[in-house]
Amino acid sequence: MSAPDAVVDCLGQRCPLPVIAAARRLPELPVGAVLRVLADDPAAAIDIPAWCRMRGQEFVGASTVAGSPAYDVRRAH
Repeated sequence: MSAPDAVVDCLGQRCPLPVIAAARRLPELPVGAVLRVLADDPAAAIDIPAWCRMRGQEFVGASTVAGSPAYDVRRAH
């Protein structure tokens, strides 16, 4: 996975906090930019892609970064 344009560290936070952090940070980025959300709450694996679908943003994919789950979201609009 390529380097993101921005990262929000939500490690140790429970849902819905990672989704809220992504929703707050994404509008600050230009269209086409990728936001990486670091989140170790198992619910994030479901909630972040679902939030992308509901908000019309692109879920790029999930990976592991330095041993932590990471979710990449591309700003679509």
